[in-house]
Parts: sequence; structure tokens; C-alpha cells
Amino acid sequence: IPFSRDPDFVNRGDILDRIHVRCSEPAGRVALVGLGGVGKSQLAIECAYRVAAEQTDKWIFWIHAGTQARVEEGFRTIADAVKLPGRNQPKADIPQLVYSWLSNERNSRWVIVLDSADDSDVFYSTTGPTPKSKPLATYLPQSRNGAILVTTRNKNLARRLTGNDANILDVGPMVEADALSLLKKKLGLLDIDRATELVRVLEYVPLAISQAAGYIRARAPRSSPEKYLDEFRAGERKRIKLLGHDGGDLRRDGSASNAILTTWQISFEHICSKRPSATDLLSLMSFFDRQGISESLLKDSDEDMFEDDVAMLRDYCLVSTNEAGDVFEMHGLVQLSTRKWLEARGLQEKFKAQFVKRMAMSFPTGDYSNWLICRRLFVHVEKAMGCRPADGEMEEVWARLLYNGGWYAWSQGQYEIAERMVDKARRTREKRLGREDEASLQSVLLYASVMKARGRWKEAESLEVQVMETFKRVLGEDHPSTLTSMGNLALTYMNQGRWKEAESLEVQVMETSSRVLGKEHPWTLTSMNNLALTFWNQGRWKEAELLNVQVMETRKRVSGEEHPETLTSMNNLALTFENQGRWKEAELLNVQVMETRKRVSGEEHPETLTSMNNLALTFENQGRWKEAESLEVQVMETRKRVLGEEHPDTLNSMANLAFTWEYQGRHSDA
Repeated sequence: IPFSRDPDFVNRGDILDRIHVRCSEPAGRVALVGLGGVGKSQLAIECAYRVAAEQTDKWIFWIHAGTQARVEEGFRTIADAVKLPGRNQPKADIPQLVYSWLSNERNSRWVIVLDSADDSDVFYSTTGPTPKSKPLATYLPQSRNGAILVTTRNKNLARRLTGNDANILDVGPMVEADALSLLKKKLGLLDIDRATELVRVLEYVPLAISQAAGYIRARAPRSSPEKYLDEFRAGERKRIKLLGHDGGDLRRDGSASNAILTTWQISFEHICSKRPSATDLLSLMSFFDRQGISESLLKDSDEDMFEDDVAMLRDYCLVSTNEAGDVFEMHGLVQLSTRKWLEARGLQEKFKAQFVKRMAMSFPTGDYSNWLICRRLFVHVEKAMGCRPADGEMEEVWARLLYNGGWYAWSQGQYEIAERMVDKARRTREKRLGREDEASLQSVLLYASVMKARGRWKEAESLEVQVMETFKRVLGEDHPSTLTSMGNLALTYMNQGRWKEAESLEVQVMETSSRVLGKEHPWTLTSMNNLALTFWNQGRWKEAELLNVQVMETRKRVSGEEHPETLTSMNNLALTFENQGRWKEAELLNVQVMETRKRVSGEEHPETLTSMNNLALTFENQGRWKEAESLEVQVMETRKRVLGEEHPDTLNSMANLAFTWEYQGRHSDA
């Protein structure tokens, strides 16, 4: 539970009892539905703590459900909490791993809280890394040992997630008695008439009441419920303006209570008059994703000032922290209201630029070595897509951020968002730097890679030809960037089965790279490996073997026998031997690769399983069915558990096992 228990919690009728009943049922699901700020999450927090106290054998998991990235991050948190095997592998299907664990009724009982699940697309969008990708809702099990509690403003989504209207609990504003009880807990003894009038003008909304109490406490003894009411009424012109705001304005959330927005605006102005630096911090935070805002993204050199600013913002309930105190979050409507407040003062561009600059400094390239950092910060890059700065120089910084974000999204198989990010980066760089600038061309190359990942070969080819010709003309035929663009185009040809065109380019790249970079440079060896694959696909085994041996021996000497690229080379050579019927030589290499990958990467790493699969195929080709079967069963079961039952590699394993059984006469099993 990522939030501490609220000592000022007010029990609201029988809502908690009704939640408890629903969550105690096998495969129970229940949704709390209502406007933002009415206390849905507070009810869920209190419910979670009560379950934790009363049922100590039950797991409680909390998932922030505002975006797909946050839900996937929540699944990863669950995977880490229960220490699921294979979760740290680069190609691990985390939602499927978690789904399998939750569905196993031997793994204790559990409750999942899906907090702020307001967007149906987060759970039911069919877009994803492949045309067969599953919506996230399918990873929410209906097993008897679990229950799901949802907080949402979207009743239709609640209905879809819980099954029917009987599982929906409507949460509205507090009844007057509960609202007064909350205000009393926050402020102590009160004049009942003034307090009643105060909660009434605040529309009995818990968030508005809590924030008003924070405002009053901060100004005490010079403030009180009476003075707060006077100030509220003095701002009537602003309140009328907010209430009369066009509902079609996309900058304004249609489900927001206007009383909340008014209360926030009063708080902003008061904080600005007393501590401008705290207002600046709030302004900066308003551009991030509302959750997971790391203090490292916000903090400047003055530690004391930062801590005092945070203390003031927390006093006003405008931000909250995790239990460790180093990660912040804001309500989305607080952010919206803050940005509106900034816009009215002509300060929006200033803080938007600060946000973009800080994110660009913090978010690295999408290289594998940076994935942990990228995963933690990626939701904020998603927000940055809508924050194009007006300043020209900052536009270039924004483009760099989106380029790196798109690179990471591409590496994770999130091709739709990668396409949008890289396209924005590409267009911005071309406008600012020109079409022939190297940064612009690198953006085009990354965009082409995304196109290839989505199977749009012709678009990728057109872009890669364009980049290659430009690099040749601007940088010269021997420049590394030119060679990279040629290699990319060759792979595109290869994926289309255009072997001769691929071969022509690969030979050129290999020879130039050998001359310019040296025969043992990694890029040279990669080009040789690609050329060998082209030979292999044309059945030119001897030529493929010659290159494979050369690449393997060089990589052994330069990178070491256990380097992933070395093992890939050994694997390729083994495949070449197999296609020539040289089973013993293939077996020897496959065993060596498999054992090394087990030791270096772990027995459940996807590459280790591929090695085991290759060895099983070698056994098959020698008629050693029992040995092949033993490996294939192991690979299949592990892939089911690690990758999921519908992953292409899992299905491939099942097909291989069926083939083995067929040859053993086990036709029904096959």
C-alpha cells in the first residue's frame, strides 16, 4: 500500500462493509465510482489497511491505473514483490507472468486495488507490440483466491471491469454530518453554524474540505472558517467565471467540481504571497505525470528551501509522498488547475520549458543498459509529448527527449507510442536543423526501424534509401553513419526476401567497414554476420559457414567466449552445420552455447531457452526422440510460465514437441 493510513479518516455509512462483503466473495470485484475528490481512493486505502490487519495471510497489491504505462509498472511491482522468476529478463512478459501467478490458487489469497482507473483505453485498447497483443483487462484474473477493488470516475469502465451494475458502489459527496466530522478532525473545535456553512459552500467534497482546513491551519491564528468564508465570497467573480467556463474546453476536466478548483486557486495565491518558491515547485510538478515524480527530478542545490517548499505544499494537501518521502504525486485536477493558474499569469511557457529541460537531462538513450532508468521515467516522457516549447532552442531539447523516449518505447515493443514520439522528434529536427543534419537523419532512421517493427517494409525502405543517399552525399560513403544506414536497408531487404539486393549492400558494408574501421570492429563483425544470414537463407551453406567461423573466432578473441554476440555467432554456425547434415558438429556447438547461457544468463532467459530448443532440434534430426522430447517439454513449460501461453516462442515449442511425438507414433498426443 503506497500511502500511509489517514488518521483523520471518517467512516462513511456502510461503504466499507459493502466493499468487504464483495471482496470476500470468490473472484469478487467491486468498483467505487464518483467524481474526482470525493474520497474514493481514501476509502480504498482504509479498506486495504483493514484487510491487512484482519487477514494477515492475504497479499494486497496497489496499481495506479491512470495510463497503460502505470498499470504495466504496477504489474512489475507485483512481480518484484512476489519475486517471480524471469521477471528481469529483457524480453519478459511481465503482465503474463503476474497473471499466471495470481491465477494459481496455491499462491495465497490476494486483493488488487486499481486506483484512478478512469480511461477505458488503458484496459481495453487492442493496440500493442503485435497485432495479437491483448488488452490489459485480460491480465486481471478471475481466480477464486483473489478480489479486485477499482476506483474510477468512469461508470462504463467500472461496469466492464466488474461485470455488472451490482458490483458498482456509487460514492458521492459526504453527508453533512460526515463532512462536519472531517472538518472537526482537521481543525479541532468549531462554531457549528460557520462550519456548516463552510462545508456547504464546499459542496461536502472531502478533498475540498481537507484543503480548506489546510489553508486555514497554515494562516492561523489570522485565519478561521469565518475568514475563509469571507475570502471565498470575495472571490465570487472568479468563482462565477469558473462555473461559467465552456464545458467543451479540453483544458478543463468536465467531471471536476468547481468548488475544488476555486479552493485550489485560493491556495495558490496564498502560497505565492507567502512563499513564492513553493508556488514555483508546484508549477513545475504540474507538468509531470501525476504519480511517480521523483525528488531527483525536482530538487535544486538548496536542500533547506526544497524541504520547506515541500512541507508547505503537503500542508495544503496539494502534493503527497510515498512512505519513504522521496516520490511525490499530485491529483490530476490540482495539476490542471495549476496550469490554468499559470496561463492566466503568462507563466505557463516558463515552467513547461523547465519541465522539458529537466526531463531531457534525466532521460537517457534507449540502450539496454539504461532500461531501468527509462522504465521509471517513461510516463513523464509521455506527458512531455504534449509540451512542445514555444522557444526555438528548447524545441531542440524537446526533440532530443522524444527521440530517446521513442527509442526506449521501440525497444519495449510499444510501437504505436514510439512512432508518435519519433515522428514528432523527426519533424521538429528537420524544421529546426534541416533535413540533412545528422540528428535529423538519425531520427529518420529510428522512425524507419519503428516502421519495420510494425511490418511496414515499404515505408521503412523508402526512408532508409533517402537517409542512405543523403549520408553518402553529405558525409561520404565511408562514414560510419552511412554504413549503418546501408546495413539497416540491407536488413529491410532481407526481411522482404530480397536476398540479392541485401547481399549487394552487405558486401559493400562489410568491405568498407573492414577498410575504415578494421576487420575486428564490432560493426564489421555485425555486417559479416548479416551477410552470412543472407547466404544461409539462399542455401549457400559453405559461404555462410566460412563467414560464421570467421566471425565466431574473432568475437571469441576480441569479446570473450561468453559474450552474447559470441554465443549468437556460435549458434548461427551450429544452424549452418545442421543444414549440411553435420549433426555432431552442430550438437557440440549447441551444447556449449546452451551450457554457457545457462551459467551466464540463467536457465529461464529467452536466449537460453532458444539454445535448448536448437539442441532439441539437433537431437530430432538424429532420431534421438527421447532426448529431444525431454528438452522440448522443459522449454515449453518454462516458456509458458515465463513468456505466457500465447507467446509465439511458446507456440513454437509446442509445435516442436508435437512433431517429436508424431515421429514416435504418439498421434493423439501430437
